[in-house]
Amino acid sequence: MTETGPTATRTIRPPDGYALAASVGLLAMGGHDPCARFADGAFWWATRTPQGPATLALRRTGGELLATGYGPGADWVVERADAVAGLRDDLTGFAELAARHPVVAELAHVHRGLRLPATGQVFPRLLRTIMEQKVTGKEAFRGYAATVRHFGTPAPGPLASLWAPPDPADVAAAPYWVFHPFGVEQRRADTLRRAAAVADRLERCADSAEATRRLTAIAGIGPWTAAEVVRIGYGDADAVSVGDYHIPNTVAWALAGQARADDARMLELLEPFRGHRGRVCVLLAAAGVQAPRFGPRMPIRSFARF
Repeated sequence: MTETGPTATRTIRPPDGYALAASVGLLAMGGHDPCARFADGAFWWATRTPQGPATLALRRTGGELLATGYGPGADWVVERADAVAGLRDDLTGFAELAARHPVVAELAHVHRGLRLPATGQVFPRLLRTIMEQKVTGKEAFRGYAATVRHFGTPAPGPLASLWAPPDPADVAAAPYWVFHPFGVEQRRADTLRRAAAVADRLERCADSAEATRRLTAIAGIGPWTAAEVVRIGYGDADAVSVGDYHIPNTVAWALAGQARADDARMLELLEPFRGHRGRVCVLLAAAGVQAPRFGPRMPIRSFARF
C-alpha cells in the first residue's frame, strides 16, 4: 500500500437505474483481483497511466457517483472515470435490436443498468486475457495474480493489497522461465512477452478496429483474445469472443434451445444484433445463462515444477 492521499476528485451523475457493481465488475477477475475489487463501500481500480501509477475509487453518494483518484496518474483516471464506469457506453439502437428476440429483450430489460466500461488501455487487460488462454479459471487467476505481484507495484491510495499492473518493459525483458513458478507454460509466457514488447504501439491504437489488427498480428493472439481486450479497453459492444469453449453453446442454448454449437452457428444467431453482438454475450453472462454440460471438467494442470 502506498499512503497517498486523494489528489483529484469528480462527481458524476449516472442515469437512472445505472448498475455500478454489474458494470465495473467486468473489470475485475473475481473478488480477489490484485488490481480491482470492491472494498469499503467503493470499487477500486489500479492501473498505470502516462503520468504514472494511479488508483481510481468509485463510490455511490446518493444519486451521484464520486470518483476519487490517487497517485501520480490521479488526474488521468478521474478524467476517464465516467468511461471506466461504463457511462460513455452508447446503447443507441440496442432496444430495437433486442426486441427481435424475446430472450434478448428480457435480458436488456432486467439488466438495463449494465454498461460496458472503456478503460482506454490495452496491455493490462491483455495480460489477464493471455493468462486465460486455453486453461481453467483457477489456472488463469493463479498465473495472472502471481505475474501482477511479481512485476507490479503497490498501488497508490489507502487500500491494502491493491497492485498497479506491471510495466510492460519489465515483462518483455523477463525470460520465459520466470513465469513457470506462476503455473504459466512457455507458450503463454512467450505470447505475453511478445505483446509487452510492443505495448506502447498497442496503447496508441486509435480505435477497436486498429487494436484488433495489431493484436492479431502478434503470434499467439487470435480473435478470442483480441475481442476480450477491445470489449473492455474500447467499450466495443460488438466484439464477439470467437474461439471460446463455452460461449457458442451459451448463445445457441439461449437463443435457439440448442445445447451445442460452433462459432459459425453462434455468429449466425448473433447477426440480428450486429453492433451489439458482444453486449448480448455480456448480458447472457450477467444472467448466468449456461448450456447443459456433458462430460468431465477440464483438469487443472501445473507447470510450476517444469
